Amino acid sequence: MGEKVDQTNFTREDRTRYRQKIRRSLDVFATMLREARFEFERPLTGMEIELNLIDDQADPAMRNAEVLGAIADPDFQTELGQFNIEINLPPRRLAGDDFAELERGLRSSLNQAERRARAAGAHMLTIGILPTLRREHLTGEALTANPRYQLLNEQIFAARGEDLDIRIDGIDRLAVTTDTIAPEAACTSTQFHLQVSPAQFAAYWNASQIVAGIQVALGANSPLLFGRELWRETRIPLFEQATDTRSEEIRAQGVRPRVWFGERWITSVFDLFEENVRYFPALLPICDIHDPAEILERGEIPELSELRLHNGTVYRWNRPIYAVVNGRPHLRVENRVLPAGPTVADTIANAAFYYGLARTLAEAERPLWTQMSFRAAEENFHNCARHGIDATVFWPGHGTLPVTELVLRRLLPQASAGLDRWGVAPAQRDRLLGIIEQRCLRHRNGAAWQVETLHALEDQGYDRDRALHEMVRRYLPLMHDNIPVHEWPAAAKG
Repeated sequence: MGEKVDQTNFTREDRTRYRQKIRRSLDVFATMLREARFEFERPLTGMEIELNLIDDQADPAMRNAEVLGAIADPDFQTELGQFNIEINLPPRRLAGDDFAELERGLRSSLNQAERRARAAGAHMLTIGILPTLRREHLTGEALTANPRYQLLNEQIFAARGEDLDIRIDGIDRLAVTTDTIAPEAACTSTQFHLQVSPAQFAAYWNASQIVAGIQVALGANSPLLFGRELWRETRIPLFEQATDTRSEEIRAQGVRPRVWFGERWITSVFDLFEENVRYFPALLPICDIHDPAEILERGEIPELSELRLHNGTVYRWNRPIYAVVNGRPHLRVENRVLPAGPTVADTIANAAFYYGLARTLAEAERPLWTQMSFRAAEENFHNCARHGIDATVFWPGHGTLPVTELVLRRLLPQASAGLDRWGVAPAQRDRLLGIIEQRCLRHRNGAAWQVETLHALEDQGYDRDRALHEMVRRYLPLMHDNIPVHEWPAAAKG
């Protein structure tokens, strides 16, 4: 969504033309799926990590333009808020010691970027929601100076016709009203990409939906917003509400939200793109001049830019991706459920768990989604976001049980088997899944450490604001030391 846009005003004719073009693109996409034109022989993975920028006082630093100028690396890009940037890692295979090489490369890139960011008066922090954010930080002025972000903001509120109410009931309660999508910038995440064939896509997407709740429980790192202790992964309800184009009356009619878990298991990637076109009006009805059907008839590969742009404004937690690289199209599952951080080691462990478990479930002789309702998977997802590593989940054959027990007894061996199928070196497999195992045994992830440290500081006499800033100051060096979060020292209680 950070690409350049030239058009900023839309007429009724623009919207009619866009609807016609996107439906034509959907027909072309269906033809391409039938004719098996996709690259999948050497499946690749990818990763994106969003980062917060903070100053020496641990407050958000609204300096992403200056920081990106200092970093001068095309892998780093803008994000929605001026206190955010993103790193996009090159695609790679899952085999041998690639996880170790990925970890070393990512750590090196972040170390170098951190040194250059300091020259611009900022530090980089990988965390789901920056605990020192205050409401005054998330106004329209906080949006990055990119016309597309401002345009998206305008179109969302034009669709709503009113200000946005954000209501989150957790340990504390939050109720705020906003006239901008800037609160979305509080949500910094990690996205995993997995390239698959058209024939495999439905199985991998369904598997990703099933494991989404488990991922959130293990990786929760966003328990605090505006000084309130809310859900263990507050990023989930915040993002669901911060881009909601529906008024209260429209919600009551059952209109689907744009941040969406979904409503059914699928049989083809086409199901998801067709739902996008059928259910969601265009936010950015921008058409290019090319006819995708004519391009396909010439034997060339169409970009399907309208279909892709529209897909980028429907925020599924597991999103389908269509892209053309080196003249060949491919499909990817974009897994978007996890927050950023706490460390690179934790992030790579999360990736290993996801890629390994998704492969085992996708290739199972009796798919798990034939034994489990879609609603149960969605309930697991939100329950795990609320309670984090202390959540209970429903799982076929096991009933309702603690998520840590399920992971230790059942899912870690399945993830290990999946990594073996990917060809991951056993030493890397065991090291990374060992990090997940220790989180479960110690009940310690990023959210647990944040809340534990915050309460310990308050017991020592810190007020909430001072405790939040001190907690972030302690988090920063531990993050850069790349010690997995289950090993982070606990704060002494007062």
